[in-house]
Amino acid sequence: MMGKVTLRNLAAHKIRLVLTAVAVILGVAFVAGTLIFTDSMNKQFDELFSRIGTNVAVDVRAKQVVGADDDGSAAQPVPAAVLKALRGVDGVKDPKGNVSGYAAVVGKDGKIVGTAQNGPPQIGVNWTTGGSYDLSAGRAPQGPGEVLVDAKTAEKGKLAVGDTTRVITAGQPARMRIVGLVDTGNLMGATLTAFDTATAQKLMLKPGYFTDIEMGSTGVSQAELRDRVAKVLPQNMEAVTGEKLREESKSDIATMMSFFRTFLLAFALISIFVGSFIIFNTFSMLVAQRTRELALLRAIGAARGQVTRAVIGEAVAVGVVGSTLGLAAGAGLASMLQTQMGDAGQGGLTFTATPVIWSYAVGIVVTVVSAYFPARRAAKIPPVAAMRDDVALPQRSLRIRVALGSLLTLAGAGLIGAGLAGNGGNPAVPVGAGAFAVFIGIAMLAPVISVPVMKVLGAPFARLMGSPGRLARQNALRNPRRTAATAAALMIGLALITTVNVLGATMRASIDEQVDAQFGADYLVQADGAGGIGAGVSEKVKATPGVSAASPTYEGEARIEGKNASFMSGDVPAIAKAAKLKITSGGTAIGGAGIMVDEDTAKHNGWKVGSAVPVQFTDGRSERLTVTGVYTKSDLIGNRIISQAAYQRHTVNPSMDAIVVDASAPGAATKTALESALKDYPNVKVSDQASLKEDARKQVDGFVTFLTILLVMSVIIAAVGVINTLALSVIERTREIGLLRAIGISRRQLRRMVRLESIMIALFGAVLGMGIGVAFGAALQNALADKGLGVLAVPYGTLLVYLVVAAVIGVLAALWPAWRAGRMDVLKAISTE
Repeated sequence: MMGKVTLRNLAAHKIRLVLTAVAVILGVAFVAGTLIFTDSMNKQFDELFSRIGTNVAVDVRAKQVVGADDDGSAAQPVPAAVLKALRGVDGVKDPKGNVSGYAAVVGKDGKIVGTAQNGPPQIGVNWTTGGSYDLSAGRAPQGPGEVLVDAKTAEKGKLAVGDTTRVITAGQPARMRIVGLVDTGNLMGATLTAFDTATAQKLMLKPGYFTDIEMGSTGVSQAELRDRVAKVLPQNMEAVTGEKLREESKSDIATMMSFFRTFLLAFALISIFVGSFIIFNTFSMLVAQRTRELALLRAIGAARGQVTRAVIGEAVAVGVVGSTLGLAAGAGLASMLQTQMGDAGQGGLTFTATPVIWSYAVGIVVTVVSAYFPARRAAKIPPVAAMRDDVALPQRSLRIRVALGSLLTLAGAGLIGAGLAGNGGNPAVPVGAGAFAVFIGIAMLAPVISVPVMKVLGAPFARLMGSPGRLARQNALRNPRRTAATAAALMIGLALITTVNVLGATMRASIDEQVDAQFGADYLVQADGAGGIGAGVSEKVKATPGVSAASPTYEGEARIEGKNASFMSGDVPAIAKAAKLKITSGGTAIGGAGIMVDEDTAKHNGWKVGSAVPVQFTDGRSERLTVTGVYTKSDLIGNRIISQAAYQRHTVNPSMDAIVVDASAPGAATKTALESALKDYPNVKVSDQASLKEDARKQVDGFVTFLTILLVMSVIIAAVGVINTLALSVIERTREIGLLRAIGISRRQLRRMVRLESIMIALFGAVLGMGIGVAFGAALQNALADKGLGVLAVPYGTLLVYLVVAAVIGVLAALWPAWRAGRMDVLKAISTE
């Protein structure tokens, strides 16, 4: 019986429930798309690693002393003498020394082929017979002027066998002839170049060294061969089985993809959270409109549980339909994400049971939970209510709601504060829980907040738009719970978008302040991408007219006091001048075994000028360096500066991070001269103070835009909620609309009334959300002030644009409900009960 009632109600309210299902579809699409996309990428990586190194039984490499806890830095290279020793180990088959590093190819257009920054790697290797790849054309390289290029890179750069091109590495740029093409399959967008071993060592490492040494087995198990090999290795070397090597590579990728999946799912959960407000509001209005119908069911014998199950049944149906369509939409979203990945996303989609299970679980559970309280309320309608003409659901007092909302808001703010304070543990957990509590608390308080705010927001409309404006304001004020519930969805999306924009503006302002206060050089030469700066760049810069001094700087990692730590090295007086360092004790005369630290580091470790500091470098050897100076905090330099002599004693192939340049006549002419001198190095750029700020702003803008795009889904769902509420509100007020038309209001005025009501609701949600977003952004800035975010900046212009966008959302959301209201037949509307 009640099953038939549920099906009939679904059929009778198709449009209303379809609008509700849209919120489910969008939320589920985000979840499904994320899971399908990451599953597909994981499969591609698995296939990639299954083809690489399959014949490797044991691999020899330097022990990674520094960065062993967090994989922060690469270990030292392996001397060629180790390869000679391995040839005498019983069971070792065909040992080969590998050389790998950064190498990029310049195309016909004079630009590096592939994405130079924040993209897939540009890999250079030595070519060995029987390796992981096959030649698709040409022959193997046989001298310093020859190179192999992967076929896809050659196609992108419009290069062919026999062409001469420039190859960019950490050394000098080299003009080489392409003697062959390599078939790499799907390298996920990475580029590959290959040289003969001697050339690879010279360009990317150092003559007489390998990155690692791999070998096969004559029949001995990998574990046994590893143990045999380990016996002949120096103390700072280790042997690992081929299986472990591949598992490590897969584990690194799995960790990266897991983070990416969690990151995207967080935004999916935000969309679902917003959608739950829409579902709750829709079912609350549907129950209110069907009060007499539900009371009649109770009067003819339906029990409370049956009425509850009938409404829940409708929710389940909406959840199933929404989840199904959301899963299909998620596949489309995953395909779009793969397209955006370029060459890295060419492997097609992978479908597993996980996205299907989670899509239906999330869609149905969220819909049912959101509809549960309206369903319970429906069950409490007394049968006698069916006999009344003015039947309506009773409204509870707002006192409990206000008390609970205030408590949740305060508790959420406390959790956010505790998380941002960073008192141990993962700060994302308390901050996320706190933000969730704040949103729920504000949503509960919104009916009380809405009355004074809507009076202020509606005043201009009432004054300028006449009767439609006054009626729109009264309609918005008539049911503050409904107005608040509708606006709450928009509030959440705009609160998070505002937080991101405030954080972005704060980052830009803080970086500008840091550059002004801490950058004292005329120019900075940096690598524009993954590779370092070639050895010849420094000489080119020094020889440029107008340049008075050029000082290379280096970045490295070491274990200091038993912990991984990064440091800067180079010409310390030049670094101190370029960074406007304020020395509080000691000086910059660091010598060959000195270290300088900032005040916080010195205080934390109890160091002062003259203190001995044990430092273990990447080669595994240790030194005791002497503190020669202490300086005030510098965001550009970091916490430590180590003697260049000490750094180079423990580094086989030092790679320049940047070159600090002073000019006798700084200006546009000198910068142009520097750029002209470095035209053979397309991976290097010259920056002055203005361009440093501009580059930083571009990175921040990219970060803000990316997060904003991910949050736009929640705003779209909120807009659907406004449409849903207005459409149901028009149906609910059918008789009222008929009476308004009967006393002379025109269709045009009626449509304007609905549009203005929609605009007011949207503006209320926007004002509330942006207020919360500014508060969140200020809290983040205050918590991260000592991490470099020293200036709070609120992007008022951007917020004004968002306010206008909210008004436009209100107009668009009201188009269909307003059109429907204007088409009502007056007599039928008046006679509606």
